[in-house]
Amino acid sequence: MSVNPEAPKACIAPGVVQKPQNVHKMRKAPGKNAHSSCWKPRALRARPFFTAQSTPWTFAVSAMKLLLIEDNPTLSHWLAKMLEQEAFALDAVQDGDSADRLLQTNHYDVILLDLNLPKLSGKNVLRRLRQRGDATPVLILTASGSIDEKVELLGAGADDYLVKPFEVRELIARIKVAIRRQSPSKASEVVCGDLAFDIDTRQFTLKGAPLNVTPRERTVLETLILRLGKTVTKPALVDAIFTLADEPSEDAVEIYISRLRKKLDGSSAAIVTLRGLGYLLRKKEDDQ
Repeated sequence: MSVNPEAPKACIAPGVVQKPQNVHKMRKAPGKNAHSSCWKPRALRARPFFTAQSTPWTFAVSAMKLLLIEDNPTLSHWLAKMLEQEAFALDAVQDGDSADRLLQTNHYDVILLDLNLPKLSGKNVLRRLRQRGDATPVLILTASGSIDEKVELLGAGADDYLVKPFEVRELIARIKVAIRRQSPSKASEVVCGDLAFDIDTRQFTLKGAPLNVTPRERTVLETLILRLGKTVTKPALVDAIFTLADEPSEDAVEIYISRLRKKLDGSSAAIVTLRGLGYLLRKKEDDQ
């Protein structure tokens, strides 16, 4: 299926653009001014919330986390629906200033960046991101196919470049490649003892058999295995699990870790707690 920047609303699932009716209580995110407030609906699950150009909305699906920065609301909602079907968690904003402030306080696995944004251009969002030393992969989405522009953006720190209109399956493939490049082995499969994770299918196997985990348990385990051998702090896990639509909880992280340890009982892979630091996924033999 090809993405058209001017895609009509008819191509979007019914009700996708409407504000959900089950959000009864809203809260204002800290550090936002009145003009560009970021609101967090408490009860939103896998449905978008959209009020104004500068307001982020979320597809709250526990998974690898993406940020979509696109000023066309029709295209933005439609793309989010496609990405949700691939089990990605997604926050979305429609202007560069909101994106820049969000990127200063939140971590994402991949950023999908349009160039022609209001308030702050996509190029400046990219430049500021790299000036802060943030190495998050950035995939440029633009209607311009200029070679000079591609060279300029790749030189400024973009990781990939996709010209509109494009096939959704190509976008998804490029996102997975960007995530794969962050994995320790740069391969499509990451292995820790008898635990294996396929980046392309997003599935875990334990001793060759599928490992049954809930969406949020999978997010925790994904985060740990993609940083194999490195300590992951509890705040980092909170950031990976919860989107703007959720109520973050460090206690919930401990619950998910406890459940995963039970499911890994008898495995050669272990989740180790490093007091005051965080959690580490490694082979049990490494503990000796």
